[in-house]
Amino acid sequence: MLRIDLFLPFLRRPKKGQPPRAPGRCARLARKLLPAALFSDPLRPRAGLVRRLLKKIGPVTYSAPLRRGVQALCFVLFLVFFFYVCWPYTASPHPERIVALGDGSVWPAHYAQDREAKEWGQAEFFLILDPLVAFSTALAGKAWVWSLAWAAGILAVCLIFPRGFCGYLCPLGTLIDLFDWSVGKRVERTKLQGDGWWVHLKYYLLAGILAASACGVLLSGFFAAIPVITRGLQFILAPLQMGFLRGWHQVPPLNAGHYLSIVLFLGVLGLGLLRKRFWCRYVCPSGAVFSVFNVFRAAERKVESSCIHCNKCVEICPFDAIKADFTTRTADCTLCQSCGGVCPTHAIKFVDRWDLTSLKKEDEPPTAEIPLDRRGFLAGTAASLFTVLGMEHAFGAELGRPGAALPVRPPGSVPEAQFLQLCIRCGECFKACPNNVLQPMGFKQGLEGLWTPEVVADWSGCESSCNNCGQVCPTGAIRALPLEEKRHARMGLAVVDTQACLPYANREACDLCVQECKAAGYMAIDYMQVHTQVDEDGFPVPDTGYLAPVVNPDLCVGCGLCQTRCYLVNKKDKGLLAMSAIVVEAGAGKEDRLTQGSYADLRRMEADARAKRQREFERQQGITDQYLPDFLK
Repeated sequence: MLRIDLFLPFLRRPKKGQPPRAPGRCARLARKLLPAALFSDPLRPRAGLVRRLLKKIGPVTYSAPLRRGVQALCFVLFLVFFFYVCWPYTASPHPERIVALGDGSVWPAHYAQDREAKEWGQAEFFLILDPLVAFSTALAGKAWVWSLAWAAGILAVCLIFPRGFCGYLCPLGTLIDLFDWSVGKRVERTKLQGDGWWVHLKYYLLAGILAASACGVLLSGFFAAIPVITRGLQFILAPLQMGFLRGWHQVPPLNAGHYLSIVLFLGVLGLGLLRKRFWCRYVCPSGAVFSVFNVFRAAERKVESSCIHCNKCVEICPFDAIKADFTTRTADCTLCQSCGGVCPTHAIKFVDRWDLTSLKKEDEPPTAEIPLDRRGFLAGTAASLFTVLGMEHAFGAELGRPGAALPVRPPGSVPEAQFLQLCIRCGECFKACPNNVLQPMGFKQGLEGLWTPEVVADWSGCESSCNNCGQVCPTGAIRALPLEEKRHARMGLAVVDTQACLPYANREACDLCVQECKAAGYMAIDYMQVHTQVDEDGFPVPDTGYLAPVVNPDLCVGCGLCQTRCYLVNKKDKGLLAMSAIVVEAGAGKEDRLTQGSYADLRRMEADARAKRQREFERQQGITDQYLPDFLK
């Protein structure tokens, strides 16, 4: 009923009296359109130009060129999304790049509009295809995650191409292939001989990750395939892109979290020194999701009785999906079809799972398969629960410490507890954020906050024309807000340190924060007169005192632009301060963290409530004035 032969068949002379293998539809069409010299002659047999070129590239490309082509296309697409679509610096301010707001004003929109113009496909496309990302975040957050629909879609495709994501689409797998080709195959001393306890490690990891998610702690960001590669590229290659194209002064300093992530990423690649695609074969929990779902496969690899036990299929298989008897480990097979292209007897076919025609006998020779170990599942679950308890203890102790500061999260972030349950630590928001306002946390919030984004206003402020972070978030930890909504979303509140602020400290005039806030369009900082001297009659002495900044909490959104300006000028350039005199703080009453609903509507409701209170106050004041004597009025 179903035949999916996408490999390039082994070129052999047909047996006497038998016709040569009929080419597929694509091959027949290509023969009509392209020169005959490109194609092989199956009767002699003689390889054509295409086969000779493919053979020079490598045996896997020679046996399954379509799969290699799809792999290369997806890897390039991933790099384009990451290094171009999420690269914010193709944007520039322009009078036409504005957005009209509901109050009749206009707002700069160049960062948002530039990303929209480049994003012909979703920048987070590969992240939302990783089912472990969707499943674990939905389980941890106890909520619907929009990427679940995409995860269901890729699993539906995998009914026909079991674990096809791993064999064809996954950019991490392609990068591992490149490492194995360039480095791994040249090192033989470290190669493992035989199979051991690690054979089913990915299932134990998956069990532990799901158990932790059920307890509300998200561990999948440490191990899921696409977060691993996006975070690795963000911490290793993105700084190089920033340094060469924008200047090295624009690259933020690394913290302990960066170094840990880099070590883990290089460790994923370094596992190829033990065995090719070791990570994909034995460790990757994202692959384990597909392996479990392979139970519902409609197609699979079959081996006919013409098999001569040459072992070529075992040698070329990148996923250790072929047993010692040359039949298939169906949970591991990705239908990459590399084995079909090297089979000299054409004994391998890819058909529906119910096709039982002319199959070879199983367990000849004996396979001695290593079974799944119940103790492995229990150990994985216990380790994850131990990690959960440790995180909760460390995180709770940190937040309970007197004076502990909460991190300032990106605009549109959901409440902190749910944010930590939904943030997959992929690093996509860092890449899309202009001027590196968002930076990954280290260990100051414990393991639970590791690699999550926080606003570092000493480095830069949040651009009023940008809403990129929410648009590229694959899990909804940062809501995708239109610019008008983002303008009203409070990340925190700017607080003036009156002991350090130059006008308040009676040192010199300074209104950097006021001017920066006005230039951004928020108008949230105004002036008040301080340190004005008076004469003997109590009148102010001209040209004495200073205008000092006063923050209006009803208008401040915590963008941090004021803090950035104060830090760069008064601290770094002039050396007048030990730190910025105006700092954005988060916490109760200082930020808005909505899971749903409109920030603009919230601001309007607050304004109406303030106006109502003012009218009530004026009414009460008027009633009081009626009973005052005229000389007191």
